[in-house]
Amino acid sequence: MWARTNRATEEFYARLLQEFNEGKKGICKDPFIYEADVQVQLISKGQPNPVKSILGEHDVIFLVEKAPLEKEETSHEELQSEETAISDFSAGENVGPLPLSVGRARQFIGLYTMAHNPNMTHLKVERPVTALPPLWVRCDGSDPEATCWLGAELVTAGDSVTGVVLYAVSCKADKNYFLSLENLKNVHKTRHHLSTATAKGFAQYELFKSSVLDDVAAQSHTAITLDLSWSPVNEMLEVPPLSSAATLNIKVESGEPRGCLTHLHRELKFLLVLADGLRTGVTEWLEPLEAKSAVDLVQEFLNELNKLDGFGDSTKKDTEAVKHDAAAVDRAVLITVRDDLDFVEQLWCKMSSSVVSYQDLVKCLMLVMQSLQQDDIQPWLHSESNSLLSKLIHQSYHGAMDAVPLSGTVPLQMLLEIGLDKLKKDYISFFIGQELASLNHLEYFISPLVEIQEQVHRVQKLHHILELSVSCMLFLKPQHEFLFSLTQSCIKYYKQNPLDEQHVFQLPVRPACVKSFYQSEKPQKWKVEINGGQKKVKTVWQLSDSSPVEHLNYPKPAHIQKGRKDRQQAPRALPHRTQA
Repeated sequence: MWARTNRATEEFYARLLQEFNEGKKGICKDPFIYEADVQVQLISKGQPNPVKSILGEHDVIFLVEKAPLEKEETSHEELQSEETAISDFSAGENVGPLPLSVGRARQFIGLYTMAHNPNMTHLKVERPVTALPPLWVRCDGSDPEATCWLGAELVTAGDSVTGVVLYAVSCKADKNYFLSLENLKNVHKTRHHLSTATAKGFAQYELFKSSVLDDVAAQSHTAITLDLSWSPVNEMLEVPPLSSAATLNIKVESGEPRGCLTHLHRELKFLLVLADGLRTGVTEWLEPLEAKSAVDLVQEFLNELNKLDGFGDSTKKDTEAVKHDAAAVDRAVLITVRDDLDFVEQLWCKMSSSVVSYQDLVKCLMLVMQSLQQDDIQPWLHSESNSLLSKLIHQSYHGAMDAVPLSGTVPLQMLLEIGLDKLKKDYISFFIGQELASLNHLEYFISPLVEIQEQVHRVQKLHHILELSVSCMLFLKPQHEFLFSLTQSCIKYYKQNPLDEQHVFQLPVRPACVKSFYQSEKPQKWKVEINGGQKKVKTVWQLSDSSPVEHLNYPKPAHIQKGRKDRQQAPRALPHRTQA
């Protein structure tokens, strides 16, 4: 028996080590099958991590679960085995993650801990033993404690493994199940033979739930949550005191439908279409916003300039028209169209909303070139405007223009350049106007000294910073000090990292500044952590408004099934974590 256990330990450790080494090289692999019916996968940072909702500190883990049965081999009887009956799966359905029995899960935890035990010198494993990421095993909750996860995490000192932290997580969905704080402390003290215990609280709130705009807003991936932690805790579900440590977590998707930047985001999308066309030779045009064709819009624009014998009052008139169009799309006017749009910027506004083909693009630019050559217009430009079209316009002032063939990628390049210039000025106008950044802060994002595709990439980053700032302005209405800190944090991040709209920006905040958002709301998650004595053990008791365990099914109350939005009536899941 011991010989079999030793071989199993050696084989299991060798497979984990192989996966870990390949993962460090950036090789992403599918789960590997172990003992025919179990699959093991290395979950790396950035991948969906099922343990994150319980233990947020583990970015890299090994996940052990039951391997899904082949569809043709799946039968109703097989799915009703001891390990899967609790989830009540049906044959032929996409059953999702499958748990193991608690007894089987303990075996894998045992193999993991034995392989790392420095006293097990008889094992044929690599020495010194490489400390692997934590191991987590899905459990079916069939034991009396309703265990849904078992985990093991190594404790290291330098390159040496000095111990193992064991986790047991149980989960129940019962609105009537409740423990007092004193009872929970007594359970912890009894289990671990302690004389004292202290409590630390944690709560998370979804701040969008407090917004009056929330009921009418379209679904999006934008989320602003507030994390608070405090100590001591006086009672279960207490409201976090103003002495808590508070952090805002902000994730914003560009084009957020509840925001007020949809018009500007549409211009950015058109800019990306041009950049992709220039880079790949394939242009996937957007649906037009205008009923009239691009050629008709540009011709009308040029005719109006000609009638006015120069730019004159057309600047104001066309800017007001753009403002009106933007206001029709935007739900709030935090971002206003600049009053100083020059000729090429207004031309960009006309064309970005109406051009649907390469032919449209060429015809529109031909109309502009003909008007300049025939001296029908002498449009006004910003002095710093240095796109190819702007240079041709400056030449037209003196009655001579270079011959530029409107063929190949030249038209795309011309329109892309004026779009880049226009959007850069828009962003500069906002950040400087709101006193959130200086030109020096923005230099990296607006520099014309890098190649054009890199300029586009940096403008994308700058737009995302704008979306983050404006979303907070609209939904939180914070003080300027907070907005300035957020903007500077985003600028620093994007100077060093690529565009990532899934990145969660975190910023410390004083609870007093956001108390109106959480003191009258129910938390999305509330937990208390019990510690005590010299032993490094803890018990965590958590309430959440959604199940933290995806591999087990919990019945929903009837009022939830009917679709009510009352968050405080959501089913309560009670995970319990013990470290030993």
